[in-house]
Amino acid sequence: MNDSSKRAVSQGASGIHPEDERRDGDSLASAADTGTAADTGTAADTGTGADTGSGAGRLSPRQNLVLIRNFLAFIVVICAAVVLFFAKDVVLPFVLGILIALTLRPLTRGVERYGVPPIVSAVLLILAVAVTVAGGIYLLSGPVSEWIDQAPRMRAELEHRLRDIMTSLETVRQASEQVEDIAASTEDTDVVKVAIDQPGIVTSTALDMVSLATTSLVALVLALFLLASNDIFYVKIVESFPNLSEKTRALRIMYSIEQRISRYLLSITLINAGVGVVVATCMWVIGMPQPALWGAIAFLFNFLPYIGALTGIALCGAVSLVTFPSLSYAMLAPLAYMLATAIEGQCVTPIVLGRRLNLNAVAVFSAVVLWAWMWGIAGALMAVPLLVCLKSMCDHIPALAVVGNFLNGSETGMGPASDDPSASAGQTARDGN
Repeated sequence: MNDSSKRAVSQGASGIHPEDERRDGDSLASAADTGTAADTGTAADTGTGADTGSGAGRLSPRQNLVLIRNFLAFIVVICAAVVLFFAKDVVLPFVLGILIALTLRPLTRGVERYGVPPIVSAVLLILAVAVTVAGGIYLLSGPVSEWIDQAPRMRAELEHRLRDIMTSLETVRQASEQVEDIAASTEDTDVVKVAIDQPGIVTSTALDMVSLATTSLVALVLALFLLASNDIFYVKIVESFPNLSEKTRALRIMYSIEQRISRYLLSITLINAGVGVVVATCMWVIGMPQPALWGAIAFLFNFLPYIGALTGIALCGAVSLVTFPSLSYAMLAPLAYMLATAIEGQCVTPIVLGRRLNLNAVAVFSAVVLWAWMWGIAGALMAVPLLVCLKSMCDHIPALAVVGNFLNGSETGMGPASDDPSASAGQTARDGN
């Protein structure tokens, strides 16, 4: 930079024009102007510093929008949870029907390649599912009725075998009753107590069976309509997005959910069927009563991660204690049950599913507990498929990448998904295939 450029920059910074400097030859006026400019610059700097200091603790408009959006999302999640909790009887059949349709969709699409219309394959598949469920209930109704008739005798024998433990529990119960009597004696005698009679076990069972039948019927009919409509709902969902990138992402999410749900449910059904056959064979060899019923219990309970296996082992151990006089021989049945479920959980399922179900064990257990609290046994059974749907959405939506990272079972973290969402989506699609 030459001398003239330096003078221009310095003069421009001081706010003095060259023509004014030549016209104003009075040094005193020049000094006054310089002092005034200095004072003005100092005041401006002071005001700017004050403004900067006062605005340091404020959020930018963009940060405010992000904060408001996150708060609204939290409110929406809470409201959705409340609706799902109180609208269980209405929402549950629809969710179950959608899961059944997602499971059977690849089958209808596969037979459609051979010229079979979707309506025909949908009717055949739904009828097959209904006949299988009804046949299983009919075959198991006899052993279950026999168990219900023998329940009082089995309870008495179990209390006799565990009399030492029951004695301790009886002491605790008597102490609790004494505390309640003392608390009742100090209450106001004028207070009227209202007692609500609970329905008996027969009435409760009948109501549960009616509710189960209604839910299953609605779910099967909804699944039939979804399967018969082919891909019309996929097209309508894609058409609801404005641009091509969002349409592509929506289509990728739907196909990813369909593939993961169908492969998971079909695979886990076959695995649980194998566990049921193994458990039934072991119970028959050991000499447990109703080995076919134990196979069905192992098949159904194994749909509940962690909780189902523990419940089945405990139930098997209780019945085995009542059945066999020898304590050492009675331990064979629960040990065989535990061994079968352990081999399935540690070897078979990881090999068959592999990376298709890359979920955190803590997330799976938490989902099972949460949905069991909201929807009971049905919610616990659908917890993992719903978690798979959520994981598929997180893998394709950048805004949910943090949630997907927490649900991920590996230790690789978010990886390139945070930098390139399309790469993450492509990798997920390749893993699903």
